[in-house]
Amino acid sequence: MENSSEIVSFVLTMYGDIGNLKYLYFILALILYVSVIFANTALIVIIYLKQNLHEPMYLFLCSLFVNDIYGSTALLPCLMVQILSETHDISLFFCFIQIFNIQTYAALEFQTLAIMAYDRYVCICKPLHYNSIITTKRVQIVIIVFWIVSFVEAGVLLSFTICLRFCGTVIDKVCCVYHLVLELSCSPTSVLSYVNDVIFGLVFAIAAPLVFISFTYSKI
Repeated sequence: MENSSEIVSFVLTMYGDIGNLKYLYFILALILYVSVIFANTALIVIIYLKQNLHEPMYLFLCSLFVNDIYGSTALLPCLMVQILSETHDISLFFCFIQIFNIQTYAALEFQTLAIMAYDRYVCICKPLHYNSIITTKRVQIVIIVFWIVSFVEAGVLLSFTICLRFCGTVIDKVCCVYHLVLELSCSPTSVLSYVNDVIFGLVFAIAAPLVFISFTYSKI
């Protein structure tokens, strides 16, 4: 077992030895990334320029578009670097940042979809009260709160993760996945138990919106 004090990076083993195919994969990943950035940016600009689209639903969509840009930037550039790399190493710092970004992206995605489901519920089931319940100002506040809460939740997780000691370096994925990183830890059981409690809170933060979405659409 390696000395945890010597571990400064993890190894992502899912890339394997793909030879010259790596250039094809790199091009495909680059095309995907550019497409995501271009499409979402174009949609944001269109909504911004069209005054008749400055409505609650489109504000939620803008939040989703920004989150898609954020999430793809958190994953695809690193993916492209790893495809061309010979060693497939990722430093602890960038691994933790990637975990933070993925957790934030997931939380934002589900929370925004949940409030959009509620927006549709009010629009369809309470149309006469829609404009008084769903206002532009309230939507803006909700979006800001969602972004802040998501970053705080992921920040709490990251703050405990960076305190862990690690005795292994191999991650059998193409990116840093939190539960696999946790399995490499050799920190005391009490610390790991506390971190698991934090994870449970984050999972609940994602599961709760899913339950709410299902409930809302069942009402519709």
